Amino acid sequence: MTRIAAYVPNLMDRSRFASHVEMLQTLDDLESVNADLVLIDASNPEVLEYLPAGPQIIAFAPHVSVEILDLAKAAGCADALPRSVFFKRLPQLLGDSDG
Repeated sequence: MTRIAAYVPNLMDRSRFASHVEMLQTLDDLESVNADLVLIDASNPEVLEYLPAGPQIIAFAPHVSVEILDLAKAAGCADALPRSVFFKRLPQLLGDSDG
């Protein structure tokens, strides 16, 4: 089973994640996470300084934050998606066949 973790400070956004996703509370938690897939809210570009080495990382940010999305890719994220696209794809990312 794929171990999935997420750093998503916004409580409303957190409610969209399945219960099997480990929700990371701090940037230090993000930096030391042990997961196969890490999903991050890159709205605050400071988060990019704490990316863990190893797991696949997918970032999201508002669609108007093109610079942040570009920075996320440059920082090593496998993908950096506009927020709306990310949440539309979230069921697939989480392995939910009903999504």
